Amino acid sequence: MKFLNIIIIIFLSSISVIKAEIKQIQTLDSLQKGGNLIFIRHAYAPGGGDPNNFNINDCSTQRNLSELGREQSKKIGTFFVSNKIPIDLVISSEWCRCKETAMIAFNEFKTKNFLNSFFSNKFAKNKAKQIKSLKTFVNNWNSDKNLVLVTHYVVISTLLDYAPDSGEIVISDKNFKIIGNVEINY
Repeated sequence: MKFLNIIIIIFLSSISVIKAEIKQIQTLDSLQKGGNLIFIRHAYAPGGGDPNNFNINDCSTQRNLSELGREQSKKIGTFFVSNKIPIDLVISSEWCRCKETAMIAFNEFKTKNFLNSFFSNKFAKNKAKQIKSLKTFVNNWNSDKNLVLVTHYVVISTLLDYAPDSGEIVISDKNFKIIGNVEINY
């Protein structure tokens, strides 16, 4: 009986591994086909929130990427290049940690304030307007390539009801239905 239990445990474990591998293959296939929204939480920036003296135009007043975060950003870029993932446009939050992630990973990007954080009380009032603007932008976006959005935890969790790690890639369709995710370690 003990032997049978061990066999059953091994069998069930292997099914979980196979399901995870199939999901990764399906996610990569979807990325390579294009037409997706690709949300990327900025790479690793130690701490949480922003200092009280935060100024959007002064990176020295913000929480920024660490050296590990910069390495993670390079890995994000390498992931896209090595997997031949087509990109239409890369858009970043105006926060320095997002812009640096986008610059290191993709070289070229634009900024849009609808991707900015609304975590702190100072910016919480912007949440509804930002989400509406982002949804309007996505609704008007039409491409057979992918739209990359480098942003913050609060934006991704609000839109996708998902809690991403630093540097995590979360793929959704234009209706904000999650297709899959890719974790890029730092």
